[in-house]
Amino acid sequence: MFEKNCPKSRSIALLGSTGSIGRSTLDVVRAAQGRLPVFALSAHANIPLLREQMDEFRPRQVVVTDHSKKPGDFPDLVETAKKTGADLFFGSEALCRMVAQPEVEVIVSAIVGSAGLQSTLSALEAGKTVALANKESLVVGGELVKKAESKHGGRIIPIDSEHSAIWQCLEAGGGRREAGDMAQSSSLQSPVSRLILTASGGPFRKFSQQELERVTVSDALAHPTWEMGKKITVDSATLINKALEIIEARWFFDLSPDQISVMIHPQSVVHSMVEFVDGAVFAQLSPPDMRLPIQWAIDYPERFPGPAQRVDWSKMMTLEFFPPDFDRFPALRLGLEVATQGGTAGAVFNAANEVAVEAFFQERLPFHKITTVCQTILENHHHERCPTLERLWAADRWARSETEKWISR
Repeated sequence: MFEKNCPKSRSIALLGSTGSIGRSTLDVVRAAQGRLPVFALSAHANIPLLREQMDEFRPRQVVVTDHSKKPGDFPDLVETAKKTGADLFFGSEALCRMVAQPEVEVIVSAIVGSAGLQSTLSALEAGKTVALANKESLVVGGELVKKAESKHGGRIIPIDSEHSAIWQCLEAGGGRREAGDMAQSSSLQSPVSRLILTASGGPFRKFSQQELERVTVSDALAHPTWEMGKKITVDSATLINKALEIIEARWFFDLSPDQISVMIHPQSVVHSMVEFVDGAVFAQLSPPDMRLPIQWAIDYPERFPGPAQRVDWSKMMTLEFFPPDFDRFPALRLGLEVATQGGTAGAVFNAANEVAVEAFFQERLPFHKITTVCQTILENHHHERCPTLERLWAADRWARSETEKWISR
C-alpha cells in the first residue's frame, strides 16, 4: 500500500467511537488513507452508529461498555460482528484487556466521564501511547496516571485543543520535548513562566446574574464556536470545562496552579499560549476544529496533511482577549482550588458536576446552581491527600450521593 518512503502505519484503538471526538478521529483515519488502521472500537449506547463504523473500518475487536447488556440484546450487532470478522466483548474489563493488546500502538481515549480512568491506567500500565481526550482521567486520578506513565514507559499526549496547543508551543519555544519533563526541580531551571488557557466564554459571557438564572437547556447547548457533546457543551457554558482543564494542565505539565491562568478569547482561534521566563509568548492558532489536535496526538512527533480546517489569511480577522470574570463564573476559582488541593478533590468535583449537569438536563436544577452545588459538596468532603484508586472511587460515590441529596432538598 505504501511506497518505500511513506510513513509507518500506526494501529489505533478508539474508545468512545460514536461520540463527538470519536467521530472526528475517524475523519482523521479516513484522511490518512490506510496509514492509521483501526484495530478496535468501543461504544456505550449508540449501537446503530457503531455497526456502521464496523462496516467501514473493519476493526478486529469491538467492546460495548454498557455492563447491563449482553450479546443477546443486540442480534444485529452480533450479525455485523460475524460479517466483519470482529470479536465482540462487553463491559469495562474487556475494554481494559483490549487496550493492552500487543497489536495496539495508540489508544485514543474519547470516553466521556470518570469511566475513562481505568482504561487509561490499563493502557499506560501496558506501556502504550494514550491520546487523551478523557479529561476526567487526570482530573480524578492525576497522580496515579502520572505514576503509571512514569513507571511503565507509556506516554500521554493531549487531545484537548488547549493542552495540545500548550504542548506544541513548548516544543516551538524551547520547552522540553516531553511535556512531563518540562518542569525541573527548581522553578529557576524551567524555561516556562506560565501557561495561558483560552476560553471562548461560552454563550453567556456577557450575561448578568439575573440572566444566568433564566438560562434553559436549549440556551446552554447553543455554543458559539465549537460543536461538542451535550455534557461538554454545558460545562463550557458554566466554564467548569475550563476549571477541569486547569486541573488537567497542572498534571500534564507538572506546574503549580499559580502558573496557570485563563483568558477569554471569543473567536477560539488561539487555543492557548505559553509565556517563557524571558517574556516571549508563543501561541498556537487554527480554526476551532478538533481534528487537528487529534491528528497531532496520534501522529506525534510527525506532521502529515489532514482534514482539519485552515486559517483563511485572505480575510480580515480580529482576535480579542479579556480577563475572566471570577464573580460571574466562579467555576474558574474552583478549578484553581482543586488543582492546588489534589488528592480526592478532583474526584469529588468531577462527580458532583456530572450529577449536577444531568439534573440540569432533567430540569431539576437551574443552570446557575450547577457551580454552587459543586462548591458545596467540595467544601464538605473529607479530603485525602494521597488516595488509592479504591479511595478515589469511594470519594466519587460519596460525592454523587451527596449531590443528589442536595438537589433533592
